[in-house]
Amino acid sequence: MYTNKSRRIPAGRRQCRLILFMLGLLAVSTAWAALPDVIDKIRPAAVAVGTVQQTRRPPALFRASGFVVANGQYVLTNAHVVPDTLDVQQKEYLAVFTGRGQQFQGRVATTVAMDREHDLALLKIEGNPLPALSIDWSKQVREGQDIIFTGFPIGIVLGLYPVTHHGILSALTPIAIPPPAAGQLNPNLIKRLQNPFEVFQLDATAYPGNSGSPLCDAATGRVVGVINSVFIKESKETILQQPSGITYAIPIGYAKDLFTKAGLAVH
Repeated sequence: MYTNKSRRIPAGRRQCRLILFMLGLLAVSTAWAALPDVIDKIRPAAVAVGTVQQTRRPPALFRASGFVVANGQYVLTNAHVVPDTLDVQQKEYLAVFTGRGQQFQGRVATTVAMDREHDLALLKIEGNPLPALSIDWSKQVREGQDIIFTGFPIGIVLGLYPVTHHGILSALTPIAIPPPAAGQLNPNLIKRLQNPFEVFQLDATAYPGNSGSPLCDAATGRVVGVINSVFIKESKETILQQPSGITYAIPIGYAKDLFTKAGLAVH
């Protein structure tokens, strides 16, 4: 005959469990409370990237996002964001937009290093240094890690208002997977399959203007990746008739070579 004999937990042990439970709640609430502070630290370093041509209407043309690094005079973004050519005769120039709201300005920017394989570009901007983000070069990212990214999903038409998205790092996944049929191969996909590398898959939604946004650890604000959906989707989701809503990012470790080429310290 089965008898359910409940075991009494000593009062001291109950109190210990209650204390541990309360400490856990406190840790969670503290982390959530700190998130606005982390965002405040990231926001000033988020910039927009585009071109300026005074004879054009509007003069400023937004292309994507970026973020300030190193000594405050460099910006990291995606390589596909940088135009292949500029209308030099009409005085068009590459620009990084800073400021907030309608009070933004375009700073002249030049490309100092580019990595097309990983779709990354390092720009140098004119003027005084801007607040820069710290980079986590450790590669110690984990699936399930809380992340945030800040950029300009709708551009600068309504003003320069940085938008932050929050989620988790869902998976470490290859840049490309072989399609089921040879007819679905294209030159870009073949190149990715020949030179594979891992990218981050996220559960937060990014938009076209978010390309180049800093992907940061939500607890520290340190950069762990660079948002990039267009470049990766062209490789990874070739077999899909309709693109997915999945967001991807390039691990920040692939930017090391750009820093080295520009003579910037990596530590």
